[in-house]
Amino acid sequence: MLQKILLIMAAGSVGTLARYSLAGWAQRMAGAGFPWGTFVVNMVGCFTVGLLWALFERRWAIPAETQTIVLVGFMGAFTTFSSYILESGLMLRTADWTGAVVYIGLQNIIGIAALMAGLAVANVLWEA
Repeated sequence: MLQKILLIMAAGSVGTLARYSLAGWAQRMAGAGFPWGTFVVNMVGCFTVGLLWALFERRWAIPAETQTIVLVGFMGAFTTFSSYILESGLMLRTADWTGAVVYIGLQNIIGIAALMAGLAVANVLWEA
């Protein structure tokens, strides 16, 4: 178990550096005014998770533990948006329409509400 955790941490470190590098490069190329760096990372992450998912499922006989290290460690650090899209895609793929709509709706609505609540709490604390 410790080895698995250490491998996930190492993969996460590489994923974080990849995110930082790609986002910075994309933002420099596109310029200010829109968060292109984050957008590019999220779209590359979604594409890569889809590609890996298909390859793990259909082509590559890779142990589940290794898949976890790649998907949770590297990809989770690269972009959690890809995890959200993967989970949504799994629900859609299995025709769990209600679950998918609820999950997508809750992620977005509650996510924005949580952001606003965090900002409000920070403002209260900052002014105190």
